[in-house]
Amino acid sequence: MKTVPQISLQEAVAFVKDGDILLQGGFGMTGNPVHLMHALAETQIKDLTFIGNNVGEPGLGGGRLLRNGQISKMIGSFFTSNAEAVKAAQDGRVAYELLPQGTLAEALRAGGAGIGGFYTPTSAGTDLAQGRETKFLNGSEQVFIPALRGNVAFIRAWKADTAGNLQYRMTEQNFNRAMATAADLVIVEVEEIVPEGEIAPEAIHTPASFVDYLVIAKLTPEDLGTSAAVSFSKKVSETRLNMAKRALKELKRGDVVNLGIGIPTLVADLITEEDGVILHTENGMLGVGPVPNDGGGAMDYPVNAGKVPVTALKGASYFDSADSFAMIRGKHIDVAVMGGLQVDEAGNLANWAVPGQPLLGVGGAMDLASGAKRLIITMTHTEKNGDAKIVPVCDLPLTVLHAVDMIITDKAVFEFIDGQLTLIELMPGATLEEVVATTSAKFVQRLQ
Repeated sequence: MKTVPQISLQEAVAFVKDGDILLQGGFGMTGNPVHLMHALAETQIKDLTFIGNNVGEPGLGGGRLLRNGQISKMIGSFFTSNAEAVKAAQDGRVAYELLPQGTLAEALRAGGAGIGGFYTPTSAGTDLAQGRETKFLNGSEQVFIPALRGNVAFIRAWKADTAGNLQYRMTEQNFNRAMATAADLVIVEVEEIVPEGEIAPEAIHTPASFVDYLVIAKLTPEDLGTSAAVSFSKKVSETRLNMAKRALKELKRGDVVNLGIGIPTLVADLITEEDGVILHTENGMLGVGPVPNDGGGAMDYPVNAGKVPVTALKGASYFDSADSFAMIRGKHIDVAVMGGLQVDEAGNLANWAVPGQPLLGVGGAMDLASGAKRLIITMTHTEKNGDAKIVPVCDLPLTVLHAVDMIITDKAVFEFIDGQLTLIELMPGATLEEVVATTSAKFVQRLQ
């Protein structure tokens, strides 16, 4: 086979030209080509279109490119990690396109496969579908998404052989695998390069035909930021814990479950091996276990969607973000437990944007909300100012239409029965009068 050239960081970034579309692999602080990105930030290259899941993440080269004024357009799933990225977009200094995480992954996979685009139910009926072509397919409204390709892709693999075959470590496949197929020139930052044949054929994640150049760059804990170690200082209120315990009652043995950030993450702490629940994390893992108890971090363990190091249970598996969201859209996730900002009488959910912060970052919320077989929302019953969060009609930007099955708040449990919002249970310490007074939506009662 061919031998892929090994080059320096400076030689690698010299391939990037003004006006290029640059793809950057990684999720959160893991699987990122940090050394390539920082080297690029030392150049005078400008007018880049930057495509990555996390745009402007502090500590990553993308954030430095943005501060340097080297980016003219950014396409991604999260802009929230960097207030500078949000402000640059809001002020019109940098053009932007916000895509749901699964849509971003699939657009890259389509670009790498020579497919012009695809239709997806994700984001249908929401602000992110405005201006896009839609069709009714298979009984649902679907949004057309053009494929994405780049001039250059910077990705991170754990190991390469001299032929250019790549192996990723644990949850570090994320966006790297799709991006390796979707650029004219692919430059890979790796921990080590081994002789051809040393990586078993069945252990190769990206074949050599996609790879153009290799750069050796060793990771350090500092490169991983807050994912480098686990903190055990988390304090949980009894109210939030009660909501998590109630959500756990809805999970059955054998269920494949995705837990969102916030209150839903507390459910993971309550699940035992005896429960037989299989946890899925959208950045590429099935069979998520508890956080490590030895203080180890992302240098030693996989990382979940909340950027927290976790353990792998027996039978766990790793995959990339495109495959992960294919599981979600393909209805292979039994239950999604997510946080919410508002739910209305029609079962519509708003949970990704609030007034004054239009670029919160949508992440995987739209994909999960529309793709899971059952959707459970956990949230406080009211805003801090007392405003109801279970409302007649959502007035915040929508995440999904007509998809919520159950709402668990600190005061009550509601279920949509025959399409009607129904109060089925009061939470500890709550009264019916209190629930009625703090719920502006109309509902019926079937209290047990």
